[in-house]
Amino acid sequence: MKNHLSRNWVISQSGLRFLIIILLVIGVFFRFVNIDKKLYWGDEVFSSLHISGYMQSEMNKQLSNGRLLTIEDLHKYQYPNPEKNVTDTIKGIMLKDSQILPLYIVMTRFWVELFGSSVAVTRSFSAFISLLTFPCIYWLCQELFESSLVGWIAIALVAVSPIHVIYAQEVRAYSLWIVTILISSVALLRAMRLKTKVSWCIYAATLSLGFYTHLFFTLVAFGQGIYVIAIERFRLSKTSIYYLISSLAGFISFVPWIWIIITNPQPETVSWASAKQTFFASATRWAGIFSRTFLDLGISPSDPGKLKIALIPFIVIILALMVYSIYVLCRRTSKEVWLFVLTLIGSVGLPLLIVDFVFQKRYATSRYTLPSVLGIQLAVAYLFSTKVTSISTKVWQKKLWSLLAVIVIIIGIISCTISSQAQMWWNKVPEKNQLLPQIAQIVNQANKPLLISDASIIPPIQILGHLVDPKVRFQIVNENQLPEITNGFTDIFLFSPSDFLKAGIEKIYNSKLQQINDLLWKITKST
Repeated sequence: MKNHLSRNWVISQSGLRFLIIILLVIGVFFRFVNIDKKLYWGDEVFSSLHISGYMQSEMNKQLSNGRLLTIEDLHKYQYPNPEKNVTDTIKGIMLKDSQILPLYIVMTRFWVELFGSSVAVTRSFSAFISLLTFPCIYWLCQELFESSLVGWIAIALVAVSPIHVIYAQEVRAYSLWIVTILISSVALLRAMRLKTKVSWCIYAATLSLGFYTHLFFTLVAFGQGIYVIAIERFRLSKTSIYYLISSLAGFISFVPWIWIIITNPQPETVSWASAKQTFFASATRWAGIFSRTFLDLGISPSDPGKLKIALIPFIVIILALMVYSIYVLCRRTSKEVWLFVLTLIGSVGLPLLIVDFVFQKRYATSRYTLPSVLGIQLAVAYLFSTKVTSISTKVWQKKLWSLLAVIVIIIGIISCTISSQAQMWWNKVPEKNQLLPQIAQIVNQANKPLLISDASIIPPIQILGHLVDPKVRFQIVNENQLPEITNGFTDIFLFSPSDFLKAGIEKIYNSKLQQINDLLWKITKST
């Protein structure tokens, strides 16, 4: 792994570090700014339900009985409370959402209990965890490239990477998953270098952490296994034996949860992936996924085609940069270096590519391809460091590559600036949720509003619970049931009502319904 780079830097080491520190400050700022202003969407309200310790069936039973509800009644199933403990949290995940690994949920529950119940506090745990990415990726670059310059550039790329910032503000395990990937990678390379029992035990521990963080970490671990076998040339060497023992120990620690997943399958949780898509749609989707590593203007599937077409030249340039960086990596580094990066990129990326293009599914999303993103960022960091330090590179070429690196950083900052001011972004699935902030604004304008619904409580009603003012009252009924509407409300709304509820309200209460948008109706007096 010895691949020392020239010290003939374009700028001094102290100047580079000063710039990196500035970018770090900017990156930290983006991870926390307006953290409570973004839409608290479906995946997050499900995470919060697990954090509370309640199961969805318990929530439905206690809230869908037609009684008047306050925001606090809804939030009871979004934050920890004395009625449920961490055992209930783990039990709820085991029985109803077993593909969600418990480590992040349990850690977040302790965090919220310690610092208070709010959207900002709940999300801040992910943001703080994401800060560990900086030292971890620097450490990985030291182990892999033996170059501080590659490490500093990698930190800069990650600091203002739109995809990292977006998932640093979500109540999901993605930030923790990134950190466990980096830590396990460092631990593996360090164990292969030191060849000590302690270092291999540390690697086994990092595997266990990763397994209990995200289900796709198993693919990352499998990729690490391919790397070790290839480096050892399929020989049963001392390193291979230690690796097998360590990986077996890490896998055994995960066996109990594997049994839980097998005995409590939840196929409906990934039903969205069953939708078939064409080759062109898959290719477009993958181009968008990888380009968001550096450029993200919030384009979602529901946006007009003209916006997507306008971005094609930029996406092509970014993809070309990624491909060229991998090419340079493979040409200029040893097998120990380029094979590690390739296995990191392909560990999750390759299986998802096969599923998408061979079976025409759509499992690939930006959140699942984060290991590939990390590998690409390592390759790009190496490319930039090589081009600006290589003795064989001419001065004007060094300046050109330095300018390109600055441009990549700038478009990352621009992307993060735009997303930081937006309540709705592509990761919030705007095609399904874009009306909810509008509905909350309409309801909040009333003096004493009542919102009636027979729709599913989670996610839509719980999302609204994080958007409306405390003065809003909710009344939730089961399907084919009508509410008993009490007096005292200035405005009464129906949210996503069934035909039965709309017809029943008009008939029993002799009222007319005014449709405001696709999800909201207002009860008016019959004339």
